[in-house]
This record gives sequence, structure tokens and C-alpha cells, in this order.
Amino acid sequence: MLRLVSNGIATPSMINPKLMKWILTFWLGCVIHNVQAQSLSASEIYHELLKFAETKRVLYVAAHPDDENTRLIAYLANEEKAAVGYLSLTRGDGGQNLIGSELGIGLGQIRTQELLKARETDGGRQFFTRAKDFGFSKNPDETLGNWEKEVILSDVVWVIRRFRPDIIITRFNTIPGVTHGHHTTSALLAEEAFDLAGDPQAFPEQFKWVQPWSPKRIFWNAYNFRGEFEPEEGEKYHEFPTGNFNPILGKSYSQIAADSRTMHKSQGFGSTAGIGAAVDHIQFIKGEPFAESPFEGVASKWLQLEEGEEIEKQIQELIKSFEFRNPSELTQDLLELRKRLLQVDSSETWLLEKKSAIDQLIVQVLGLDFEFNSRSETGFPGSVLQGEFVFNNPSEIKVKVSSLEVENQMVKMDSETEVLSNQPLRQQVKITIPEESEYSQPYWLEGYLDGPMYPIEDQLKIGNAFNSAAIAARFQLVIEGQNLKLEAPLQYKFNDQVDGEIKQPFVIVPEIDLSLSKSTVFNLKNSAAELTVTVNFRDQIVDGELGFEGLGAEEFRIVQVNDDAIKKQRKYQVEFLRGSSGKKTIIARYQTADGKFYNQITNRIIYKHIPNLIYFQPASFSLIQADWEISGDRVGYIPGAGDDVPQVLQALGYPVTMIGAGDYNLEYLSQFKTILVGIRAYNINTDLASNQQIMMGYVRSGGNLIVQYNTSSPLLTNQLGPYPFQITRDRVAVETAEVLADYNHPLLQGPNPIKPEDFDDWVQERGLYFAGELSDRYTYPFTMNDPGEDPKVGSLIQGEYGEGTFVYTGLSFFRQLPAGVTGAIKLFINLIEQP
Repeated sequence: MLRLVSNGIATPSMINPKLMKWILTFWLGCVIHNVQAQSLSASEIYHELLKFAETKRVLYVAAHPDDENTRLIAYLANEEKAAVGYLSLTRGDGGQNLIGSELGIGLGQIRTQELLKARETDGGRQFFTRAKDFGFSKNPDETLGNWEKEVILSDVVWVIRRFRPDIIITRFNTIPGVTHGHHTTSALLAEEAFDLAGDPQAFPEQFKWVQPWSPKRIFWNAYNFRGEFEPEEGEKYHEFPTGNFNPILGKSYSQIAADSRTMHKSQGFGSTAGIGAAVDHIQFIKGEPFAESPFEGVASKWLQLEEGEEIEKQIQELIKSFEFRNPSELTQDLLELRKRLLQVDSSETWLLEKKSAIDQLIVQVLGLDFEFNSRSETGFPGSVLQGEFVFNNPSEIKVKVSSLEVENQMVKMDSETEVLSNQPLRQQVKITIPEESEYSQPYWLEGYLDGPMYPIEDQLKIGNAFNSAAIAARFQLVIEGQNLKLEAPLQYKFNDQVDGEIKQPFVIVPEIDLSLSKSTVFNLKNSAAELTVTVNFRDQIVDGELGFEGLGAEEFRIVQVNDDAIKKQRKYQVEFLRGSSGKKTIIARYQTADGKFYNQITNRIIYKHIPNLIYFQPASFSLIQADWEISGDRVGYIPGAGDDVPQVLQALGYPVTMIGAGDYNLEYLSQFKTILVGIRAYNINTDLASNQQIMMGYVRSGGNLIVQYNTSSPLLTNQLGPYPFQITRDRVAVETAEVLADYNHPLLQGPNPIKPEDFDDWVQERGLYFAGELSDRYTYPFTMNDPGEDPKVGSLIQGEYGEGTFVYTGLSFFRQLPAGVTGAIKLFINLIEQP
């Protein structure tokens, strides 16, 4: 039996090895789960073999998706061959979305998957904490006033102890005020965690699963976004030549980095690679001093093994004897090395990963392909579906599928299980989803309602990027007398007429769910408050009763009920009766005769660059009763990057017409008393920008044009309004910041008088990208600022032009209106109703 040699490094010897292996299974995908059927070229397999030989480990730390330096990660993962993890404190939930209308937790899921695609491209791994991105923050004090510092700090320590990096690199430094407060906080927490991770007194509750770990050094990935980086005198730096070309991969690290960064599509970060040499600098912060290399003193971990020198020699022989024309010739040597590694009785993270990696290499050199497919994308607890397990071995080396298990049930094989010579095994599998199965809710959203922290109670889930597969086939292979345990996740596979083969994750959903025609219902004095509630059945229509949590039976009436047996739907037309003024949050609930009740909406997010996403939320809506004056005139809407403002306007009673490319002529536009421009439209809508003079003609002829926020760069036209102004980076990030208002300004006087209380209960922020350098032809009713800053007047500007009116506003109506913030809705109505 091989064993580890003691070298003073903290080892988890006091932890039960079986428990530790199970922990690593959950954390990293494990010896079983981490192996994938992935077709690689011979050069790519050779590259993976080179990475197998290396044992260095690096943790990169920042705050958001897209903060990471993909060029440095690509270099470290593929040139240094290090295991590189990126710890993003948040999932980017508070940012903007260039490709759709999803914000908040929906955007967080998109950006999570974009990060996973980025890591798939540059060779890194992905981790998170429990922090939710609550929007722009100007300093770490404000950030930590929202986040629970000790909780997030414990998460960073936890990731360090589990991943066990040799060095840590932060994207940002700890100087407040030079960047986003989340950015600075990520560096502050990383430096503090660097000291605490090796302290046995810090977060001792973690030692049920991990042991203290002290990285050697921590660095800052120094930069100057405004020009060439200039080292500061007296500081210690190291340079990485990150513009190098990798001949094995056939790409430069700049190209890999650009491909990786381009995956951040929701942020509009499509990137073009620089050509030629490039350098990234890291500045030494603390830890053991070094002379030349940041990895000084980081010995090969293979040497921790009693026979480590022999194992390293064996690995080098594998590299030397690699046959590019037929990688399968390496199978026997890999199996011999695997047998040797399996004799090492250790639960060290790096070694468990290497054991998983050698299984992956064996799969790759043989060209094994396996998948577990379903004809359906969803199933519900108790349902039965048909799956097919497919396994293929194109090589001439015999591989036996000795067992197959699905949902803890062994599958009786239909045919000969020895597979070779490109003759695949196909096994039909009947799958019964257990009644107790949990829905496929992203784990960090379980129990989450609101706030800047995700309530993750399971310690072993903290740090993980996403859920494991809802259902998987676990199978065992026998190759030359050795057993390999692998897993194939159940997936929905189909052929698209345009895109060809498509694979999507299989997900477990409720048997019954609800959908609502509106997220906000307005009970106004001149219009009925109506809502359509659709009850969706996966199997068949089941009788039950619709109710509303938060309303008495006398506060609503069901006007009509219709069943659609083909669509398996029951639709309720509901009218809400007049009550007291104000806002209520209501949850629709369908209760069946057996006492079960269902009150969730199934949300779907579909973009081609990431897997389909499904998540669940309560079937809640805002019921707002008010006596606002609303004309109900038809309004035009010019789409921008995507927002849900039109849906709110329709719920208020405004007929909304979307304005497209062929609609830019004065005769057509003159039918609208008001035209609204969606967020960031002047950043992305080329039709709008090229017809700017027509839009100004619309205003001059008596139209009311309202332009919502745009970013300062890139703008498709330099003048958005009839008179000059600039879009700045000014914003008010504190949603409770005081608002000084000119209540005599026409926009605030009517038709619905604005009062100080209308600025209560705003969400995330007041606004962003305010107007500046204003022409004196504009008026502005608001002055506001974040604590400690100078007052800002550009949150909303208005100018009369000809017979019409122009408004630019950075106030975040795109967040406030869908959130049902009554004061913001009331103000937006006034903008629309200006004569």
C-alpha cells in the first residue's frame, strides 16, 4: 500500500477517507461524476496529459461574472498547466442584461452559465459564495452594510480550504473608491481569508469536512485600464507572457481569452483577440517572499507520495511515448499508472482529482462515447419515462459494461455488454422518478425570497457553481481487468432543423404549476382589476379550487373557467373587487381534492449560447389599488436591450405598440401621443439611431418622447435629444438616498401629484447613467446623491421642443415598474400623460 510522505503540509488524515472522498465527489464532481464523454483531438489529449503531470494550484478571486482576467486564467491553466479556480463572490444578479429582459435571479442564472462556458473555454473552474449582487456599490463600507461579512468571509475561507491553492490572485486591490465597492470588497475578503484559512481557530465548524490550509502567497493582478501598466517603485512584481502562442492548442492565450470573454454575452462583452506579445503583472501582497517565480517553494505534489519519484517518471514516460496517430496505444500504460494511484490511501484534494483525471484520460484515448437520453425535457415526481443509454467504443480494446444503475435500481442489460470496434451498445431504460424527488431548482434559490444573501444551509453546496444532474445513469466499465465507475446525466436530445443536434439538461418540475397573465394588477377607479390564472397539468386535468393567499373570499370573484384538454390547462378569469388603497403581494394557489396545493410558476430561460434554464417562484403578483388619472391612450415603444416596462404599461391600461424598422415616418409616429424608448436603445438599436432626425421631428410636431437610460459608450449617435447633453457615469446606487424635488415642476404636479412618500420602497438603486453638461433649455425636477457625494441633477431632464416634449431619464424605471414600486409607477404615468 502506497502512502503519503509527511512534509509538514496540513493533510486531512484525521478525516475518515470515505467521508472525504464523498465530500470531494460532491464538490468537484468526483472520481465518478467528473469523467465525461468528450471527443478530443490527439493534440488536445496530449495537452491534458501534460496538465495531468502538473500539480500547481491557483485561486483567482473577484466579485462578478466578467471581472476575471480570462487571459491570465487561460495562461495559468494551459501554459503553467495549473489547476485554476475562479471564485466570483456573486452571480451578477444585480447587473444589466443586453440580450433580454431577465434581471435579478434570472440574470444571475444566465451569468452563472456564461461563466461556466467561459471556464470551459479557458480551462479554469468556477466557484461562488452566498453573496447576491445587489447592484452598483461605491465603496466597501456600503457593500458590507448589505452583505453579512462573516458569512461571505467564511465562504471564501471554505473555498480555499477545499480547493487548497498554492497561490491566490485577486483581480482588484483594497484601495476604496477607485472601483465598484464589490470589487474592493472581494480583495479585502481574499486577503483576510488568506490569513484565516490556515488558522485552526477560524470557522472551526468547517473541520467536519476540511482541514486548515495556508496558501504560500497572495497577489494582486495589477493593471491600468487607461493605459500601459507602470510598476510602482518598491513593490515586488512578476510578469506572465500572456500573449504567447500555444502550438498544441493552435491558439494564443489572447485568442483563448477573447473566446472565453465573449461568452459573457448578456453583458455585451464580445471580444476580439489582440495580436502579438502581451504581459500580465501580479503584485506581491503577502506570504512567503520569492525571488523569481510566484510558485517558488511549491514542490511537485507527486513527491508527497512515498513512491512519488517513480510515479513522476512513469508519467514522463507516458508523455514521451504518446502516439498522436493512435492515442489508444497508451491505454495499457495509463491503466498501470491508475492501478498504482488507486493504492495510495489519501484523501488529498489534488490526488483525488488526479485519480478522476486519469479515468478521463483513459476514456479520451479510447475515444469512448456515452450518453443517457430522454425524449422529454421534463418529468415530475411519480412520472414514468423512457430513456436510452448508449455506449460506444471505437477502439479494438475490449471494454465491458458490467453494470448499469438508474435511480438506485439496477438495469438488466438486453444484450452482450462487451463493446469494441465502433459497435455501440444501446440499452432501453424505464425510469420512474421517485415521489420524493426535489424539483430542479438552482440550489441557491431554495428558500430564497429576497435580500442580498442566499440562504444556503448545506455546507457542502457552498461554493458550487450549479446543481448536479437531476437523474443520471451510473455504470461500471471493465477494461483490462480494472473497474471504472462513470456517470452519464440524463439529457433531452433532439435534432433541430437549423442547428442540428441539441442536448439540454433533463429537469424535474411540479406535476401542476400556475402561470399569470400579469405580474402587477392595477385596481384603478376607471378600470376593472382582472387577471388570468392558468393552471397547467403535466399529466391530466385534476379538479381543484383556486384561491389567493393574502385575500379574503369577498375580495375577488371568479368570472369564468375554461378547460383545454389538449393543452392540459384550466384557465380562470378573475376580477378583484375594490378595497383599501395601497399595494398587496398576493400568491395564487390551486388546491386539489386530495389536499395537495400548488402555488409555483415555472420560469424558462432559453438562449442558444447556454443550456436551457428552468427555475421556480411563487405564483405571486402585486395588487395595487389607487385613484391615479390615466388616459389609456395608445403609446409606442421602441425596444432597446430588453425590459418589462411594456407589460406594466399594458397592465395599467395603455395599449402598447412596438415600433420596428419600417415604422420611422412622421405620419405613422404621429398616432402616438407618447413614444417611449427602451433601456440602452441608443447603444444597440441601429434603426433608431439612423432615424434620429425623424424622432426629433416627431417631438417638434407635438410628440412626447421619453428616453430611458443608455450607457455612455458605445453610443450609436452623439445627440439623443433636441439640445445638447452628455450621458455620464453618474448614478445614485443607494435606493433610499434622499431625493430633493421641485414639486412645482409640471412633471410632478400632474395629472397625479407627486409627494415625498413616492420615493419610498424603491429597489436596488435610484438610477444610473445620469445626464450631464446640460443645455440651459432643459429643466430638471430632482436633485439626489449617494451619502458623502456631491448633489447630482441629471436623473431626469425635460426640454420643450417645437410643440412637443423630450425627456431623458436615468431613473431605474426598468427595475421599479416590474417590482410594483407605486411611487415610480405614478411618476412614470405623469411622464406619459404630459400634454
